[in-house]
Amino acid sequence: MRREAKLLMDRSIDSLVLAIEHFNRPYDRGRAEIVLRNLNHAFEMLLKAAILHRGGRIWKRGEKQTIGFESCINLCLLDERVKFLTNDQATVLRLLNALRDAAEHHLVLLSELELYSHSQAGVTLFEDILRGVFEKSLANYVPTRVLPISTTPPKDLYMVVDEKFRQVRELLRPKRRQKFQAMVALRSLELIDRAVRENPNQPTDHELNDILRSVKKGRPWQKLFPGIASINFATEGTGLTVKLRITKAEGMPVRLVKEGEESTVIAVKRVDELSYYSLGLRDLAEKANLGQNRTLAVVRFLKLQDDSACFKEIVIGKTRFKRYSPESLKRVKEALPALDMEKVWNQFGPGHKAS
Repeated sequence: MRREAKLLMDRSIDSLVLAIEHFNRPYDRGRAEIVLRNLNHAFEMLLKAAILHRGGRIWKRGEKQTIGFESCINLCLLDERVKFLTNDQATVLRLLNALRDAAEHHLVLLSELELYSHSQAGVTLFEDILRGVFEKSLANYVPTRVLPISTTPPKDLYMVVDEKFRQVRELLRPKRRQKFQAMVALRSLELIDRAVRENPNQPTDHELNDILRSVKKGRPWQKLFPGIASINFATEGTGLTVKLRITKAEGMPVRLVKEGEESTVIAVKRVDELSYYSLGLRDLAEKANLGQNRTLAVVRFLKLQDDSACFKEIVIGKTRFKRYSPESLKRVKEALPALDMEKVWNQFGPGHKAS
């Protein structure tokens, strides 16, 4: 392992241990904020170590600082050489980052169940990345006893959200005069929902007030937060060996909607786009048993980049990713036996200007 990658990995483990230590402290002053801050730092260092370990770059030309947290996630999710994250894992990371941002720069109110859930999901993901990228176990660095400990660990995400939603409704009862506290409490639910929908923006007070009005009208949280309704916890083990992952809920009814079309269900966009357009050009070439340039020539010949069922250019932040779906692979394989590759190459090879 490169020296810089190893040092970054060591720093990430240091921050993870600090997060766990503060979680298990017997007093609450500043506890949630410190846990979130250290978890977030642990993952930024770990992702940067993983990027370097896989031959990627964490410096951009002319920049004085390394790439930020969101850029790290995008590289680990989409870059052909580096990628190892799943969409569910990216959601966990974006959620932790959003909660840390809210806690560090304004206000966020987490219940004990919420803080435990996010902390345990973070530790589980840290272990998964450590094993998957570096082939190392967290147990080599941290004793099993050093884990987030809860006397009432939640069985599923819905239990956590139901409890939080009940607290918000209680704060909104007539004559309580605790609307601001309700808005702060609601922020964490909105941040989870936005992380699932890959919306990096913090909710404004106006947006939170709109949601509070809907809560007062009796709308269920499943309607207000469809992103949360689409995920759940996947738990494994018990006691000190428990692992908790956030995954897409099984059996969730999903239908495709066109961009701009209003719908009360989750539009398959952003996170689900990355699942649907799951192939980069290199992936497509390997599965079609062709070189990348020849694959691109076939793609141009078949006009796959003009078909939304086969291709989409996904923009995340300032970076554009050209992605292909399994349907594009199917069409390439079906077309290959009848193609005159020499003719296709001459017409659509490297000298061809893409439209």
